[in-house]
Amino acid sequence: MIQVSGLTKFYGARRAIDQLNFETHPGEIVGFLGPNGAGKTTTMRILTGYMPASSGVATVAGYDVMKESLEVRKRVGYLPETVPLYTDMTVFGYLKFMADLRHMPNITNAVEEALEKVGLLERAGGYISNLSKGMRQRVGLAQALLHKPEVLILDEPTIGLDPAQIIEVRNIIREVGKERTVLLSTHILTEAQQICDRVLIINKGKIVVEDTTNNLQSNLAGGQQAQLIIRGEAAQLAPSLQKVPGVREVKLTAADSLQFSYESKQDPRPQVARAVLAANFDLLEMRLISLSLEDIFLELTREDAPKEAE
Repeated sequence: MIQVSGLTKFYGARRAIDQLNFETHPGEIVGFLGPNGAGKTTTMRILTGYMPASSGVATVAGYDVMKESLEVRKRVGYLPETVPLYTDMTVFGYLKFMADLRHMPNITNAVEEALEKVGLLERAGGYISNLSKGMRQRVGLAQALLHKPEVLILDEPTIGLDPAQIIEVRNIIREVGKERTVLLSTHILTEAQQICDRVLIINKGKIVVEDTTNNLQSNLAGGQQAQLIIRGEAAQLAPSLQKVPGVREVKLTAADSLQFSYESKQDPRPQVARAVLAANFDLLEMRLISLSLEDIFLELTREDAPKEAE
C-alpha cells in the first residue's frame, strides 16, 4: 500500500533522509520510530504530499506522491503532530468544512460516524477553543478518518491524551488497521510494542532496522535468554548448566540467580530444569528474558551502532 524506494530529502546542504526503502501492506500497522531529527516527520510529509522529495520514488495506494498528488491525498488520512484546527469553529462545523473541501457525499452522516468513532459525538456542538488538548487531538483524528482513507498516517497520535483516552485511541487504530494501512510515529515505545505488527527504526535519515518486535528481541540479544532462581548457592550450579547441550553462556546475576542464553531454534530449558534437580538444588523459578523495545531502540540508535541493517 505504501512503497518507498531511494527516498531522499535535502534541506539546503543537510540530508534529512537518505535513500529510504520500505513498504507496507493493507491490514498492517507499522510503527515508525526514531530519535528527534531522525527524519520521521519529513518522510510522513512527503508521503502525504505536503512537501516534495529531493530524489527517489514513493507511491501510496498505487499512486506516485509526486506525479499524482491529488489522487494520493484522496486516499490518505493524515494526523500531524501539531493538529491544525480552527478554534473559532464548532467540532461539527470544522469536520463539515473538511468534508466539504474533499467534496464528500452524505457529509452529515460521515461527520457523525467519525465523531462516534473517536468518542466526541456529544461534543459536536461545542467550540474547539473550549476543548482540552486531548479532546483536540481526537478532533484531529476524526478529521483523518473522515473520508475512510485507504492509508492512515499518524504523527504522534496519542500525544496529550490521558491514559483512558490513549487506550481508546489505540483501540481505534487497531480497528482501522484491520482493513487499512496504518503508519504511525510515536515516542511511546511500549505503544508501538502493543499495537504495531512491524516497526521501522530510523536514525540520522537512514532506516537501521525493519522487523517485528519479537524478531528484534531475539536477533539483537543473539538468541533467547532465560533466568533461573534456585534455593542455594547459584555459583555452585553454574558449571553443571554450562554442560547442558544448547546452553551458550551462563552468568551469575545474584547469589541465588543465574542467567543463560541459547539459540532460538534449540530450547534446552527442560534439560536445564533436570540438571538443576540432579545437582540437588530446588528450582524456584525459570523465566524468559526479553529485551524491551526501549532497549532495542537505544541499542540501534546509539552513536556506534551499525548505520544500516541488511
